[in-house]
Amino acid sequence: MPFAPVLRSEWLKIRTLRSLCGALSAVFAVSTAFSALAGVSGTSDPEFDPLFMALSGVAPGQIAAVAFGATAVSSEFHGGGLRLSLTAVPQRGRWFAAKTAAVGVPVLLVGLVTGSASLAAAKAGLGDEASGLTSGEQVRGVVGCGIYLMLMALLAAGLTALLRSGVAALGILIPFVLIISFVVGDVAGGLTDLMPDRAGQVILHETSDSSLGPWTGLAVTALWTAAALLAGAWSVRRRDA
Repeated sequence: MPFAPVLRSEWLKIRTLRSLCGALSAVFAVSTAFSALAGVSGTSDPEFDPLFMALSGVAPGQIAAVAFGATAVSSEFHGGGLRLSLTAVPQRGRWFAAKTAAVGVPVLLVGLVTGSASLAAAKAGLGDEASGLTSGEQVRGVVGCGIYLMLMALLAAGLTALLRSGVAALGILIPFVLIISFVVGDVAGGLTDLMPDRAGQVILHETSDSSLGPWTGLAVTALWTAAALLAGAWSVRRRDA
């Protein structure tokens, strides 16, 4: 079967599941709301980073993106869904590629809109404090927001395919993002700079003390995501439906 109809069918599955549409809506709503609150809160920190402040809502918003990626794949492991999908599309690699595209593209688009809205909402609150941001920095932040959220959703999708369980994938990723990065991160030092969330979020900063640059940090996250997707693809190809 050609790739286009497979992709269309996978997108139809996602579009008709209310929980997935709700997760995408939550990415936008949560990120924008937290960024707007950050914008009006103000700060006296001499190392204040207006770009990261404006896009700080991405940190809680990414939880919804991770949930979207995990749920989109885990739905195949309930009620014999994967067996039916592979009966229609015997080429397992093609099916998994279509599934990941159906997950990644919507999150990328929502992420770009979310980044733009979050930046606009926060800048309105920050006022003159955000006046030093250049157009290039703002574009980098918005584009980076979209790519970062997409990579985190695909990381969750790949891990779910490997573990064949959305609950297990979320049980690993959510504590990883919420606990290790924020609690252990400052203690462990530079090692945490290579974690997928910490590395990818460098692009949301105007300046950062990380050992990684904005795009190299995003590349590190992309490597984590690629590894998860390859492992997930292996699981789909080798294990029984």
